[in-house]
Amino acid sequence: MSSSPLIPEQRQQKITAALQQSGALSIRALSQHLNVSQMTVRRDIAALEESGQVVSIKGGVKLSEGISTPVPLDRASRLALELHRKEAIAREAADRVTDGMTIFLDAGTTLQALVPYLEPRQNLTVMTNDLFVATTLFNYPHIRTIQTGGAIDPEIGACQGHLAARSVEIFNFDIAFISSSGWSLNRGLTAPAEEKRLLKRKVMEVSTTSTLLADTTKYGVISMVTVCPLDEIDAIITDWGLDSQTIERIHELGVNLTVTQEI
Repeated sequence: MSSSPLIPEQRQQKITAALQQSGALSIRALSQHLNVSQMTVRRDIAALEESGQVVSIKGGVKLSEGISTPVPLDRASRLALELHRKEAIAREAADRVTDGMTIFLDAGTTLQALVPYLEPRQNLTVMTNDLFVATTLFNYPHIRTIQTGGAIDPEIGACQGHLAARSVEIFNFDIAFISSSGWSLNRGLTAPAEEKRLLKRKVMEVSTTSTLLADTTKYGVISMVTVCPLDEIDAIITDWGLDSQTIERIHELGVNLTVTQEI
């Protein structure tokens, strides 16, 4: 016996639940997930958007800013998420790096994706708190690699806290590429723990330029601790998922925003 069709309220609950898992989804993906037409999905999205729960983006939808989306903290779960977005951001970030620079790579799978694109650079020095980034750099012995040390967070495989922050104090980074578990216009960059905030703030202090690398599935996500307002970041590299109004408001803050093209 076939199951009864879902009523609109049930479909809309399933849409928000799916967005909490994935951050952003296409109309087609939601249509397949719910086994309904794309027109039905669009009507449900319109209802959710009217109630302030979601925001339409090009080709899809995401949760509204302030609706917290749980991002998996364990490395294995995060590594497989949004690979096409991470690759696009990583390629754009690599274009900012020139021969002879000293750069910092924060913890995160997007930063790990950046490493292979640094291979052509000469006389490059990279410091990182991420153990996976550091081991990936082993494949490029011509890149001088420095690890921060400090207390290790086993869930993400990265160092954090006072010891890690103290290790960066003597350096002068040309560019610091910063990650964030959540970012938004209202709350800026956020992190799930104060120890992560401490290191990010110290790195920003000793860097000529601080650039946030974050895909749009993390936009609107608010973690426990605020790292800094958005206008304290010099530049942001993100993907194609931001709406035009958000892009305009970020530019008004004086932040150098780069939106990558979909691949």
